[in-house]
Amino acid sequence: MELRSRYKQTEVGVIPEEWEVKPLNRIGRVIRGASPRPKSDKRFYGGSVPRLMVEDVTRDRKFVTPSIDFLTKEGAKRSRPCKQGTLTIVCSGTPTVVGLPSLLAVDACIHDGMLALVDLNQSVEPEFLFYCLANLQEKLDAAATHGGTFVNLTTTGFGAFVISVPTLPEQRAIAAALSDMDALITSLDRMIAKKHSMKQATMQELLTGKRRLPGFSGEWAVRTFDEIFNYCSTATNSRSDLSESSGDTYYIHYGDIHTKYHGHLDFRRELPSKIPFELCKSATLLLNGDWVMADASEDFAGVCKSIEVLGLEADIHAVAGLHTFLLREKTPTFSAGFKGHLGNLNSLHQQLLRVATGLKVYGVSKKALKDLTLPVPSPKEQAAITTILSDMDADIATMEQKLDKTRQLKQGMMQELLTGRIRLV
Repeated sequence: MELRSRYKQTEVGVIPEEWEVKPLNRIGRVIRGASPRPKSDKRFYGGSVPRLMVEDVTRDRKFVTPSIDFLTKEGAKRSRPCKQGTLTIVCSGTPTVVGLPSLLAVDACIHDGMLALVDLNQSVEPEFLFYCLANLQEKLDAAATHGGTFVNLTTTGFGAFVISVPTLPEQRAIAAALSDMDALITSLDRMIAKKHSMKQATMQELLTGKRRLPGFSGEWAVRTFDEIFNYCSTATNSRSDLSESSGDTYYIHYGDIHTKYHGHLDFRRELPSKIPFELCKSATLLLNGDWVMADASEDFAGVCKSIEVLGLEADIHAVAGLHTFLLREKTPTFSAGFKGHLGNLNSLHQQLLRVATGLKVYGVSKKALKDLTLPVPSPKEQAAITTILSDMDADIATMEQKLDKTRQLKQGMMQELLTGRIRLV
């Protein structure tokens, strides 16, 4: 392949002629964090000196203020104090976090699960270096030592890692362009969080009758689960039986109720994994309006998290899976989509917590659900409430799609700018 004019072939790929290739240990000095011993010694822990922990570092967050762990002044002497603006990187943990970089927003010590690049050359911009490392996380993970579920990146291995280094003005221009994208991502994140909060508040008011929509009045009925629902059979297959492409029956896995779906599963917009019907033929086929609850959770927030099934065509087969309850109305009680919002009602969650059992995993039995109560407005008021809340969900979904596209755009910009394929100066 013929090189573009004013470009050169290097060990990191094709880069502009005036760019250099340097190992990180020639850009700065690599140090590893430290933990004072013993950990139970009150002389070292519980003071006011912040210490950066692996848990403090997240993707798409450039400047980090440690908020989990604090040392005393004596403990700080036995750790690794670093100045504000120091570039750090996670060096020990799971593959999803090892290689994540950050910049200290304050003076702080660093934990021994972190590395820091200190005494940087004056010819290197820390924010540019942050984006370089953010773009190389997979390669850093590959260069690390893998042992079981944990990964370890050594100071030597990290220091030997080679990157391309533009001129200082171009570093600053690249960092500024990517910082603008980060600012847009942060703005969208905050806007989405605000919309979620507004929806949550509106939902609690509308679903309890505290706020009534124009044209509606009168008392709501209150009915028990036992009065409203029958329980239908569910499948017992594990995730290993499922496939994204093969199989003739869709399968709702309880883990996806906790992590993937949000109140509703509309088959017109989203499809679960598949399974051969032969493996789950004892389970009841789902119908629109069925309410599927996860009967186990590792935290209180997920106790009996639920989804309402929507958008099923007559020729589509689907079942609820292991660790789920399938609740079907005995007689028509709720408007389409209403139960999907009702599952997020605070008063219902409080009832569920009172009957949940377990130490590490919390569960609720069918018998325990029997006497729990649900508010039942008139069908017209249910439909009006559902329309408002579904419109809010659609607005949030649109914003989340915009956020995803912005993140993808930023990733594409990083690939182009950090390799010199697009020049800003």
